[in-house]
Amino acid sequence: MPRFAANISTMFTEWDLLDRLDAAAEAGFRAVECQSPYGVSADALAARLSATGLTLALFNLPAGDWEAGERGLAALSDRFEAFRDGVAQGLDYAL
Repeated sequence: MPRFAANISTMFTEWDLLDRLDAAAEAGFRAVECQSPYGVSADALAARLSATGLTLALFNLPAGDWEAGERGLAALSDRFEAFRDGVAQGLDYAL
């Protein structure tokens, strides 16, 4: 039986990020994925995931300056420190 995760970056966009978790749980999902959860604190995200019983199945590291056209930092040699900082930030959300 397939198991699907709601992509809350593109679904339930009428609500703010944390409320999208409630919507996903109410729609019957057991897992979510999020392109960029960094608009809320890791603690707030973890608390809402726990409250809804959802698993965060996937999220991306920070993509850099989105408005300047960056869509990731790993291949940009002049952005190594920003990439390293993004990995550290991502680890905060993963744990």
